[in-house]
Parts: sequence; C-alpha cells; structure tokens
Amino acid sequence: MPKWIITPDKFLSEEEVKRLRKACEETSIIAKSKGNQIAIRNRLIIEVALGTGLRVSELANLKVEDIHFRKGYNSLTVWNGKGSQDRVVAFNSSLKSLIQEYLDYRYSKSHYLFYSERGEQMTRFGISKVFKKMALEAGLSSHHSIHTLRHTYATNLYKASGYNLRMVQKQLGHSNITTTTVYSDVLSKDLEEAVENLK
Repeated sequence: MPKWIITPDKFLSEEEVKRLRKACEETSIIAKSKGNQIAIRNRLIIEVALGTGLRVSELANLKVEDIHFRKGYNSLTVWNGKGSQDRVVAFNSSLKSLIQEYLDYRYSKSHYLFYSERGEQMTRFGISKVFKKMALEAGLSSHHSIHTLRHTYATNLYKASGYNLRMVQKQLGHSNITTTTVYSDVLSKDLEEAVENLK
C-alpha cells in the first residue's frame, strides 16, 4: 500500500485561515446583536479546531469540564481519542479568551461544549456541516473538510515549534510518530533555505 502524503491542498494557507476567521467573526458579531447563540458556537467550533487540531469526533465529545484554564498554561483533555487514548492538548491565550467569552455568553446547560439547537450533543455530521457553511462564506474551495483544520493546525504547529515532530505527535495524539512524519515531508526549513539558495 503506497504511503499517504500530505500535499499543500490538504491544509489552509495563512491567507485562507485569515478569510475563514474573518467570516466567522463577522457572522458572530451580527448574531450577537440578534441574540443568536448558534453563530457564536459555530465560530468557536472553527477556532477550537484551528487552535487544537482535534479530530471531529473529539470536538463532538468535548465537555465544558474538560477545559482547564491556568495562568501560563491552558489545556483541554481528550478522553478516549483514537485507539482509546487519552491526552492533554495545550492551547494559547487567544483561544482561552474566545472560550471564556463563549461560556459567559451561552445559556445552554449542556455538559458538552458544542450543543445542537435542541440542546443535545452535536454529531460529527453537524460539526462538519458548520465547517462547510463557514468555508463557503469565506470563499474556500469545496474540497476542504473539517479535517483540513487538523492538518492546518499540525503544519502551523510544526513550523512554530521549530520543526519539532515529537511535539506535533503528542498534541495530535498519534500513537506512532511515522504518522506524524507526513508533515515533515511537506515542510522542511532546510529544504526551503536550500531551494532559495539555488543559483
């Protein structure tokens, strides 16, 4: 079986991320003025996916009690991820502010961070639909899915960490680092510099 590779069309560029975030933010500002909770929730789904790289099933299963805010270290706990693995995923202060704002604003008593319009746990399909809706508003290619945000997070973290594959493996919850090496195949600081230095 040939090895799966990650190509640049499987993650969003910096400019595409900006467009997606802008679309989410604009929609949520309008929604807030009308007291619409769902658009605020939709924005956070996109932001949590971009800021933690969670799988869609992990986003659906995330509970409010799984979010931990501490000075200098914010994290969430993924219980029973792929391969029945539990893990702790760190996230930044920008995402912390958005989660806090959302929790202060929402009136649902659901234990789940993301709840449906009926107040129940969102399904994976429901979360995927939210992404498709926001991606369309941002003018992104229709071939992208919610999983694109996991790849986007991984490639961004790989670069931001100084190309630290182990860190990416831990945050993504890959049991085998071989799975994580797909990101080193498409992103390499040495290769970028070498190509630029070609005469």
